Amino acid sequence: MKRTQVAPYTGRIERRDGGRAIAAIRPVRPEDLAELGGFFAGLSVESRYLRFFAPVTPAHDLLDLLAGRPANVDAIVAVADGEIVGHAMAADSRGSEATDVGVVVADAWQRRGVGAALMRALAARAQARGVTSLAMDVLPGNRRVLAMVLAHWPDAAVGHSPDSLDIRVPLEAGTRARALATVGG
Repeated sequence: MKRTQVAPYTGRIERRDGGRAIAAIRPVRPEDLAELGGFFAGLSVESRYLRFFAPVTPAHDLLDLLAGRPANVDAIVAVADGEIVGHAMAADSRGSEATDVGVVVADAWQRRGVGAALMRALAARAQARGVTSLAMDVLPGNRRVLAMVLAHWPDAAVGHSPDSLDIRVPLEAGTRARALATVGG
């Protein structure tokens, strides 16, 4: 299986060998709600458990949150051949310079760089809003996400609690982040 990556700040996920773009990253749109529900329902029980800490299939209220309906939520998707293959969201907290993020990738698309591409896009968009760090709660058994975060953000801090890992990714400040935030939107 070929690894994939985001072409520099274009919002496209491309094959490392320079092949055609295979997926695009863009904001969730209102008309995506039904497809987003299908995406989450199509995840394996394990993938849903690792994302939500329970094997749930999001219902209406949770789907609204995942679609970025509240003003403090930024939601993006990776789309390939017209289908959602990944989802990421950042929920900004009032008065905090950190944003809580969550990422999930369709089982068939995992280990191809889609999750890292979604994280990079979220980071750029968060920086443009003045956010200085990303925060993630990750189950201790989710070694792939931990490895991905540490490979791409070696300055990430990992705290341990009995039930989860608290990951903090510091973001670089600067005007370049505002330009990068145009990824997908």
